[in-house]
Amino acid sequence: MKILTDFPYKQVLVLGLAKSGASAARLLFESGIAVRVNDLKCEEDSPEVQQLKEKGIEVITGHHPLYVLNGADLVVKNPGIPYDNVIVKEAEKRKIPIVTEVELAGMLVEGPLIGITGSNGKTTTTTLIYEMIKNSGRKVKLAGNIGTAASEVARTMEQDEIMVMELSSFQLQGTKDFHPHIAVLLNFFEAHLDYHKTMENYMQAKSNIFKNQTEKDFLIFNADDERVTKLIGNAASAKVPFSIERPCEGSWADEDYLYFQDEPIVKRKKLALTGSHQLQNGLAAVAAAKAIGVENHVIADVLKSFKGVKHRLQYVDTIDGRRFFNDSKATNILATSKALASFEQPVILLAGGLDRGNEFDDLIPSLKHVKAMILFGESAPKLEKAAKKAGIEQIIYVDNVKQAAEQAFSISSTGDVILLSPACASWDQYRSFEERGDMFVKAVHMLK
Repeated sequence: MKILTDFPYKQVLVLGLAKSGASAARLLFESGIAVRVNDLKCEEDSPEVQQLKEKGIEVITGHHPLYVLNGADLVVKNPGIPYDNVIVKEAEKRKIPIVTEVELAGMLVEGPLIGITGSNGKTTTTTLIYEMIKNSGRKVKLAGNIGTAASEVARTMEQDEIMVMELSSFQLQGTKDFHPHIAVLLNFFEAHLDYHKTMENYMQAKSNIFKNQTEKDFLIFNADDERVTKLIGNAASAKVPFSIERPCEGSWADEDYLYFQDEPIVKRKKLALTGSHQLQNGLAAVAAAKAIGVENHVIADVLKSFKGVKHRLQYVDTIDGRRFFNDSKATNILATSKALASFEQPVILLAGGLDRGNEFDDLIPSLKHVKAMILFGESAPKLEKAAKKAGIEQIIYVDNVKQAAEQAFSISSTGDVILLSPACASWDQYRSFEERGDMFVKAVHMLK
């Protein structure tokens, strides 16, 4: 297992546990660095706390006393902890650097690092790139926001191995020297404004993915997104566009083929994924795979066989002519709009979750095929307002996604699509979108 060498800090506070915090604490401790952990919500007797204490790591839980910063010259912050947290604000006041765990991972990776970010499509694009590289026969690992803590994965990597890392704005805001060889910027949509406060702050956080790149690196970007093209204007790296609207110097598509520059890669009708948003994800993956040297036939084979990722428009089952789809990873309006655009059949939409303060009027144009909405969570009343404006008459409140699946089935007809696509984060009721999606999948199987 790799450890940090030539690390410029002597004492580190890890703020917040979960997967990334526990991984960072272990890495720092085993690298010989003094480390203290502080978590507000974790129980003192929880297994993860006990495991760290057994190593000799100091862990303070249940409150945020300011003394946890005493002696600290670096804070490694859990990405979900906002910057108005009392410890974070005090660290800023004391001019203590604040990073997230991916910064530590970047210090360990010796081979090429590919980072993917954007408001939507990150998981699909990341997985496509990983599959393309893996099927080319090269050594590659997957990490980051997609599931496994990046610093945990990086410790096991060989010198020439490639890391493909999904990156959220929360993770990227806490980077200083993080430097992917290939950065992929998919799109911008107003998301996470409860955390970042303004769209400008959100975009600035995303821009950290390419801020340390040089002319030897690649920046793959969505040429159809005006916010993206404006943001990358001063990037030092080689810019590689992708577009579904026009031919370009990177990857693009017409009605018949996907191309890279003037090379046809795969027939469009052969793609396993459908919808314009999935086409964009595919083109971004093509550009990244070409930048790392994957051959065209390998790229084509993956695009023809890849059917999607769990919790992202995941087909679950068909029961009595009703098709069930789990899109629990749709945590904002744009993601749900794109999911709805994938169907022409009548849809019963299951939606709701954390109330981030936004309204849902932007969802209304996408509700034309929705015959009923089953709502849950904090944001249910706001979604009801949007549903009524869209002319949807059947609106039902439930307590959770299990009840939502049952209610949707009871009011559905043969040929309907029953779609869990919440348009909201899960944290009001669930620990993660994965937990929410798993509950839905289990409920569907119970119906059968």
